[in-house]
Amino acid sequence: MSKWPLVSLVAAVLAAPAVIADIGSRIWATGGVTSIEGSAGGGLVPWALLGSYASDEEWGGTLAISRAVTDDYSLSVIGAGLNWNNRIEVTVAQQTLDLDSLVFTLKNGFGLEEDELVQDVFGLKVRLAGDALYSPWGQWSAGLLHKRNREFTVPDAIGAEDDSGTDIYVGGSKLFFAAVMDRNLLVNATVRGTKANQGGLLGFGGDRNDSYEAMFEGSVGLFLTRQWLVGTEYRQKPDNLGFATEDDWWDVFVAWVPDRRLSVTAALVNLGDVATLEDQRGAYLSLQASF
Repeated sequence: MSKWPLVSLVAAVLAAPAVIADIGSRIWATGGVTSIEGSAGGGLVPWALLGSYASDEEWGGTLAISRAVTDDYSLSVIGAGLNWNNRIEVTVAQQTLDLDSLVFTLKNGFGLEEDELVQDVFGLKVRLAGDALYSPWGQWSAGLLHKRNREFTVPDAIGAEDDSGTDIYVGGSKLFFAAVMDRNLLVNATVRGTKANQGGLLGFGGDRNDSYEAMFEGSVGLFLTRQWLVGTEYRQKPDNLGFATEDDWWDVFVAWVPDRRLSVTAALVNLGDVATLEDQRGAYLSLQASF
C-alpha cells in the first residue's frame, strides 16, 4: 500500500481554512498529544479528547513524529490528524517496527528474514457528550482504529490469523481543577475491543484466541505548570498467540508545551516480553505540531 493517504491528509491539514492559523480557542494543552496510533491522547493510550485546539465552529490539525527504542526493538511513527468543530477527529498513522534482534530468531526458527514490519492505522473519533473541563462527568468519545499490515510473512509464521483488524473503543476524560497541591489533574479511562497482537504489528487473532476481547486502558497526568505535564499510562493487552505470551504496556511520561503550536513528550516505556524477547524497556520521544 502506498503512502498517499498520509500525504493527502497532511496536505488537507495545510490547506484547511484560515482559522487553523489561529490555532483554535481551546485552553492550553487540552488536545493531548498524538499517540502511537495517531489518535489524540498519551503516547500509548487514546483519550476522549480530540487533537489540536479547535473548538466549536473551528478546524484544527496536528502533525507528529515519534520514536520508541527498547532493548531489542525500535518503533517509529508518523501521523497526522484533522479536527472538525471539536466533534470529529480523523487521523492516519504509519508505524515501522525494526526487527533487528527478532530477525535472528525468525531466521533460525522459521527461515525468515525481514528487517521491519510496517502498519498503517486509520482512525475516526467522535465526541459523544460532555466537556473534559466543565462537565461534571467529563468528556466521552467513541472511536475506531483500522489497522493493516503491509507485510504479513512474519505474523503469519508465528500464528496470526489476519493481516488487518479494527479496534473499537470508548473513552472518558476529565480535568479536575486544583485537585493535587492546587495543581490540575487529568484522568482518562478507555475500554477497547480488540484482537490485535502487539497493537496489530504482529497481526490479528491467533491460535489461542481469534475473538474480540475488552481491554482496559488508563492515564493520569498532573499539570505542574501550564507548560509541564507529568503522568503515567497503562494499557492492557490480549494474549492470542501460542508463539509467545503478550504483556501489558505502561509508561511514565513528561510533556512540555512551550507554545500552542508545539509539544514535546518524553517517556520511559515498559512493553514487557515481545515475541520471545524479554523485558523490553526503553525511551520514547514524540514531537507534535498543531495548526
